[in-house]
Amino acid sequence: MGSKPMRGLINAAWAAVRLKEDTMLVLGIESSCDETALALADDDGLRASVISSQADMHALFGGVVPELASREHARLIGPLFDELMRRSCLGPSPRDAVDCIAVTRGPGLMGSLLVGVAFAKALAAAWSKPLVGVNHLQAHLLAASLENTLSWPALGVLISGGHTHLYRMDSPTDMTVLGKTIDDAAGEACDKFAKMAGLPYPGGALLDELGRRGMADSRMFPRPYTKNDNLDFSFSGLKTAGAQWLASHPEARFPAGDEPAKDRLYLANQMLCDAAASYLDARADTLAIKARRAMETFTPRCIVVAGGVAANSVVRITFSDLAKEKGLPLFIPSLRLCGDNAAMIAHAGWHMAKAGRMHDLSLSAIPRGRAIPEDWIPYEA
Repeated sequence: MGSKPMRGLINAAWAAVRLKEDTMLVLGIESSCDETALALADDDGLRASVISSQADMHALFGGVVPELASREHARLIGPLFDELMRRSCLGPSPRDAVDCIAVTRGPGLMGSLLVGVAFAKALAAAWSKPLVGVNHLQAHLLAASLENTLSWPALGVLISGGHTHLYRMDSPTDMTVLGKTIDDAAGEACDKFAKMAGLPYPGGALLDELGRRGMADSRMFPRPYTKNDNLDFSFSGLKTAGAQWLASHPEARFPAGDEPAKDRLYLANQMLCDAAASYLDARADTLAIKARRAMETFTPRCIVVAGGVAANSVVRITFSDLAKEKGLPLFIPSLRLCGDNAAMIAHAGWHMAKAGRMHDLSLSAIPRGRAIPEDWIPYEA
């Protein structure tokens, strides 16, 4: 929980923030996987943002290499911080302008998380600023509120490469998990199918492009783990069905070549395009089935779909249809806010700060597979 001297420093920093009459400016830091990002957000929304993706480097290995990812974060985070300070025009003393430091504490790759958390701790200590550890998954859902006004309670559908969760969102700081994947995530299932089909990493966006050229057949692939009464997901069955289909149709594989795959998509045969459309339709339909079931447990005032997979065109269309069916507003972040970014971390940190939630320098990073603890330190006036 932190020593008494440290608690005193934290409370002094927090008291200084609460005494301010103008807006609160939060610095957000994101390093959970293969994007290094920093951003500034205040009461009016996003002020400035910088990001560097490692996707091209990891594509050489067919997926994210954790050790390489953490090394790249360590190499990039300092220069990106300097660039953010330059873009934001905070003046000669940014320390006086920034009120709080927010950082992704998990879930994610442990080595990558540690780089961001260590940088945030060092900055918080040097600047004597409050520190807030942010749940990366909840930050994804709150990204939608950077561009829209959400109504509570909301149904949150978080879909990414590593996670698939359903949430009851009662406020920006009060979210309850209703269901989650018990094995493969929705994004992972598509990346694996794309890889087996001959497409390079990350293959989800390329599969989406091919699917737009195909005709979906609802009979081609199953809606996995839906013949039950729970709200959890399992996409291993869909991945297995995709692997079996590709094994029995080797002629459908995407042809190899020296040019980038995105420039050669016209070479894909119609069989693969139809399979891509059908696979994406099966995934989106599975998500909608569980989301519809979740709405039987409470009455949401809107639907929020977020995460990297929220950028997928089939997911967007499917949930647009579901929202119309239920007569509810649908909020999906713009494409630039669907993937990992620091704008959502700064924004989530702003909400946490307004609610009086903070951490001390004992803040721990939480890897994927472990629950994020709500180990807030209460403000003591």
